[in-house]
Amino acid sequence: MPRKTTLAAALLVALGASGGLVFAATESQSVRAETPAKTASGKPTGGPQRFADSALFIEINGTDGDAGLQADIDADAWKRVIILDPKGRKLLDFRGVGRLAGWGLTGLSFESAEPGFDEVPFAKFKSRFPAGKYRFRGRTIDDELILGAAKLTYVIPKRPNVLAPAPDAVVPVADLTVQWDPVTSPRGVKIVDYEVILGGDGGESVSVELPPTSTSFTVPSELLQPASEYAIEVLAREKSGNRTITEVPFTTQ
Repeated sequence: MPRKTTLAAALLVALGASGGLVFAATESQSVRAETPAKTASGKPTGGPQRFADSALFIEINGTDGDAGLQADIDADAWKRVIILDPKGRKLLDFRGVGRLAGWGLTGLSFESAEPGFDEVPFAKFKSRFPAGKYRFRGRTIDDELILGAAKLTYVIPKRPNVLAPAPDAVVPVADLTVQWDPVTSPRGVKIVDYEVILGGDGGESVSVELPPTSTSFTVPSELLQPASEYAIEVLAREKSGNRTITEVPFTTQ
């Protein structure tokens, strides 16, 4: 699903198949960039650099019944990034072109398409993106090597069982408390946090990350309008980065 805009918890509290993906970035695309940085000598500084972030994980929407592959990449100004799967097959090749070619990118996040399990069964998803070590390879604008890796696992949290609000419930604007059961399965799963995401029918959304011991969150009344349609998502995030979402629509009085 499209990733929603995330606000810090403090704000809410204050308010109360081996086919690869190939991209070429232009100046019109939404990626972070910085001004070119050259070494003092104009030569490589030595050994390869490491990515500040090279994460690969799975997101499942338990309500819609679909899965997507997502990644977060971060490093000092780079001109190209490649991801290789456990068998050495190219999964992604991303580079700047045109005015971005020598400028340097710093961050990249992507998520794959998410066809429903009725179209692409989860077994087929797993065969396309096998578990194991994925290698990240990049080049800085000074042509220095950047290395990284991520372990993709299929330890995926069971979808959170949302106790309140009930699906399609009509609720008061004040004192709306979202409640859910703790996610403890499958065996070996370790939840590192929960995320509660509030989305409105106008497309706006806010979210808050909560500790793994949390089982409820009271939505500040300032975030809700009377007689409006909303959806609450409760996301359980596992230590591997894999996460599962349950979505519940509701209407305010």
